[in-house]
Amino acid sequence: MAEVTIKVGGRDFAVSCQDGEEHFLQTAAAMLDVEAQSLSSQIGRMPESRMLLMSGLLLADKTAAMEDRVREAEGKSAELQSQLDAIAAQGAPEPERIEVPVIPHTVTDAMAELAARAEALAADVEAKAS
Repeated sequence: MAEVTIKVGGRDFAVSCQDGEEHFLQTAAAMLDVEAQSLSSQIGRMPESRMLLMSGLLLADKTAAMEDRVREAEGKSAELQSQLDAIAAQGAPEPERIEVPVIPHTVTDAMAELAARAEALAADVEAKAS
């Protein structure tokens, strides 16, 4: 067990914790100290037990508010997830069918033959013209 001295509301407290958990204890004590300092500045000096009780209640109130916000966010997240699931269940829309005309090989072969004949005729005409 580790022994840690924490300061809350300007007062030192010796507290024990598991080895390795000192940082978490110091963090929690710092949060409690912020509330205690705020109370001390507003109310003034008060008995230690009352200061710790009021500081703890203020932190509990903040924690409850944060838990409400987390529940609200989880609810929104679940709602969005159900919407996504519904969309996924509908499946993807059928893709649009697009047909591209294909020229048969016989037509392209015939056109190539015609082009070759035209070039040959053009060559003959040029040869006779010269």
